[in-house]
Amino acid sequence: MSLFLNIFVDGVAYGMILFIIAVGLSVTMGLMRVINLAHGGFALIGGAFAHWLTMVQGLGFWASLPLAVLGTVLVALPLERLLYRRIYGFGELQQVLATIGITFLMIATVNLWLGSSLLQIRLPEALSRPLDLGFRTLPMHRLLVIGAGLGVMAGLWLVLDRTRFGMRLRAAVDNRATASSLGIDTGRIFALAFCLGAGLAAFGGILGAELLPVDAYYPLRYMVLFLIVVAVGGMGSIPGSFAAALGLGILDTASRYLVPDFGTIFFFACVIALLALRPRGLMGRLT
Repeated sequence: MSLFLNIFVDGVAYGMILFIIAVGLSVTMGLMRVINLAHGGFALIGGAFAHWLTMVQGLGFWASLPLAVLGTVLVALPLERLLYRRIYGFGELQQVLATIGITFLMIATVNLWLGSSLLQIRLPEALSRPLDLGFRTLPMHRLLVIGAGLGVMAGLWLVLDRTRFGMRLRAAVDNRATASSLGIDTGRIFALAFCLGAGLAAFGGILGAELLPVDAYYPLRYMVLFLIVVAVGGMGSIPGSFAAALGLGILDTASRYLVPDFGTIFFFACVIALLALRPRGLMGRLT
């Protein structure tokens, strides 16, 4: 029984990190219809800023976290203005090639700045303190990750479904010309949505550094995983991304616990089978 409880707790924490990072990709791909393969690069930038602030500048984790997210957003905004805005509406191949180029630009920048070694982020003692759950001890950091994932899920639902910004974003996606004629500043709406996704990626990259270690090649190592979450959940579906991230986190953890020699093969076989049965994902929207 304790084995399954361990798998569940570790899988949920892992899944929450996948959700926080991948949900921003779901917004850009599903709502804005931009194939952004550089999304993992914003998680890398957030982790790089947090490493520099905590390990080089000696700043505390709680002060570094919002500053690193803000720094990532400040990087994302000119990128959206100067580069991404030029590929909205382009074909999939052009978007893929452009965002792959941006990914390598991010990797090269971090490599030049901080090197290619592991970028550690110093956590406060309170988050490293173990919590006795009866069947195992769990670092407080894992509970923070789970709580943050639930908070992001609730916050995104409120922002996208219950605010004027969310309504304007959906209107701009459905018909940008009509939305503009009604007085909606679609350029500003798209920029805010893009920065929201980049900020979430940075937030997840920082919180998840214990589970998904950050180095200069982070976007290449984990981008397929983030894409799988979006594909399984359904592009543009926040609840779908949440369900997919939790399910995939538990599945990946279980496969590594139970069949470690074939865990990766089993994981991808399950993903392929699921997408064969539901090509649009669990809660994909018709386009």
